[in-house]
Amino acid sequence: MNATATKSPCATAQAEPISPKGCTNFKLRQVTRLVSNHCEAHFAETGLKTTQYALLSHVVVLGPIQPSELARRMDLDLSTLSRNVQPLLAMGLVEMLPGADARSRQLQATEEGHARRKQMKATWKRAQLSLNERLGDERVQRLHALLDECAALMRGELDPDELDGDTP
Repeated sequence: MNATATKSPCATAQAEPISPKGCTNFKLRQVTRLVSNHCEAHFAETGLKTTQYALLSHVVVLGPIQPSELARRMDLDLSTLSRNVQPLLAMGLVEMLPGADARSRQLQATEEGHARRKQMKATWKRAQLSLNERLGDERVQRLHALLDECAALMRGELDPDELDGDTP
């Protein structure tokens, strides 16, 4: 009997390299849509979408901030940020202020924006807790760690060769 025939199926499977199947982009977008739909149901009565709440929250915490810096911090294209900030400007939740020079601008939350974020924080918390309950706290923690690591790899902040392989 040869050596390969005596190996257990588990030993053989462990020796073979793991090759992802399917389209990562599609799978991420699919999960994102499902999570968005789950959270949007909680936000339905607030008048803001979850993406608008996230943008408002970033402006409240980081502002006043240049749109280019906000886009960088949120990993958004400047054109996407510009398109998404328009409804917040129209609702009076965010305002555009002059920047350090004639060509620059700064985004800042208005008093109404601060109040709306504070009011909606409970809605966000309910949506997050509901999602945690559905997925399980431990899985959500592992997912966050994996997503943070993947984002850092995509930005070039981490070298995949330096990772120890123990990532959740």
